Amino acid sequence: MEITKFVLSGREKAKLYGDSASYRAQLSNRIHNTRKKLGIATKPRAKYANKSPVTAEDIASNHEYVHLLLLTSERAWANAMSMREIHSTEKKGITGSTRSHIISRLHKAVVHATDLLRLLNDRQTTGASDLDILETRAYTASLTGAMEFEKQSWDACVRSYSEARVIYTALATTTKSDMFKDLLSDPVDPSLRYGAYQLRMPRTVAISTIARKFFPLDPGLISQVEKLDSNVLNDQPARAKTETSELEAIPKTISWRSRTVDLEDAAIATALVSVNTASKKLSETLASEFTTQPKDRAAAYDSILIASQDAVDATKHAIDELIAEGVGQGDKRMQGLQITRTAVSYDMVSWRIGRNRVLVGEGDGSTINSHESRPRKKKDTKSSVLKEEGTGRKLAHLREKVVLYEAILQSLDSIKELPGIAGDTMFLEELDAKYSYFQALKCLTIARSHALLSHPQNALALLNRAMEKCATAHSYLSSSEDTTTDSSPPNISISFTEVQYLRSLLQGELQHYRALVELSNLNTTAQKSQEGTNRQPLIERLHEYPAHGIDLNNLVSYPPKLEPVPVKPLFFDAAWNYIQYPGREPKMVEIGARGAVKTATPSSEQPSQQKKGWFGFGR
Repeated sequence: MEITKFVLSGREKAKLYGDSASYRAQLSNRIHNTRKKLGIATKPRAKYANKSPVTAEDIASNHEYVHLLLLTSERAWANAMSMREIHSTEKKGITGSTRSHIISRLHKAVVHATDLLRLLNDRQTTGASDLDILETRAYTASLTGAMEFEKQSWDACVRSYSEARVIYTALATTTKSDMFKDLLSDPVDPSLRYGAYQLRMPRTVAISTIARKFFPLDPGLISQVEKLDSNVLNDQPARAKTETSELEAIPKTISWRSRTVDLEDAAIATALVSVNTASKKLSETLASEFTTQPKDRAAAYDSILIASQDAVDATKHAIDELIAEGVGQGDKRMQGLQITRTAVSYDMVSWRIGRNRVLVGEGDGSTINSHESRPRKKKDTKSSVLKEEGTGRKLAHLREKVVLYEAILQSLDSIKELPGIAGDTMFLEELDAKYSYFQALKCLTIARSHALLSHPQNALALLNRAMEKCATAHSYLSSSEDTTTDSSPPNISISFTEVQYLRSLLQGELQHYRALVELSNLNTTAQKSQEGTNRQPLIERLHEYPAHGIDLNNLVSYPPKLEPVPVKPLFFDAAWNYIQYPGREPKMVEIGARGAVKTATPSSEQPSQQKKGWFGFGR
């Protein structure tokens, strides 16, 4: 009958369309179409009549009746989920009336699923197999767990989800299908973990252990599950081996700086064992050849971050218990727990910083791939063509790096708030040096973004700032011991080689952008001088060749200005003899009777009548 596959296929289609409300509308249409196929739909304009309940004989005649019950149950579940999605975004959250309505819809879904399970238990009539009954039982248990979750009945919620988890685990082992694993990842395991948290169960207890503990003691159900997987409810041999190996590796003391305290709480010691195991697994994963992408390498940190958080929670829980007992801060146990809390919190922040360092890329993001490209296929050819990323994509990558650097700097600031850190001067100097190192990387990244936008002056200023920060980190870390190795996973530790590499890189970038800024200044000066010569209009520079092009907006001066204009040369030629120029004495020429030419001097006799005007004309 493939009950789980039928339910999951409908939910996956609903995710494509959007929310649960659209899924509910689709289910209504599917129910109506199924009723039409079975011939039990209400005819148009006919009087409504109550639907007769589905019987085992109906299922034996047609398996569509099974789908009808499943669709009806899913519609009630989708109605509850849609109301939950709508009211979860409000400030008030889910109020009492809304929660009651959600619980009623989930109860209706459980009723239809229980009816289907009751009918399928009649194997002689329906012909259902053990797999069909187990899938229906797990589906009913998951709906019951969701209803008890909304009721906040945590014990019943954990019991229902434990039943669903054990059955789905056995089915996944037998059928090798991923759909059962998808159901375990969401919603079974998160709901089971939250319910166990509400029951005040430690996080160190595995979900499989919780499911085995709360699994119902039904002999028939246990026999059916063990037929699929004999070890799903009994893994004592493997468990004994792991316990003996873990007992040998359980730490009894923890060290922080120069102090060592005993671990009296078993929960803290067990959590630290999980941290050590996760650290070894992380080292193996990062050393693998198949883990090369930054996202895959960062995902490997999830297990150790969860284990570190469990250690922090266990320490905080132990401190709260002592406070509830009235133990003061001067007590030896309380001081030991405070030191333990600082140590485990520092380790958790360290792994968080290491995850961000992996995400920023190689060399803590200081090195970039100049040939970052992605293959794009042409429409006319099948071959892929490598095309360089645009400026927008490059800026987006740099912006992501800046966000990661900000997260690292915030994590470093949070360390200073831990107990006992404020009084450790040497440790604070070490934190400041690491803070300066990541600040230098942040300035370098922002400088590269300004360089992409053709702002070399801003890039040079940021690189100079990065060089100052790197020099501060270099001066302190040069005297520190390089305890990190190439095989150790990245964390808060910074080696001297890393700082030295960043310093040499910044020195080269600084000289590079100094040259670029100098060239930019020379180019700007040349452009300004060229602009000064080009201020005259083109009509006044017709004798010059426009080597840099013609400015069409500067052809002539308009409106024209009042300027002196040279007089025509004809005027001076005609009035030469009639104008007294300085340094020239006037001469008069007379013709005698005998044809001799006589030259008169100024002292000679003046003629009785002088000519006026030009050429003898005029008065």
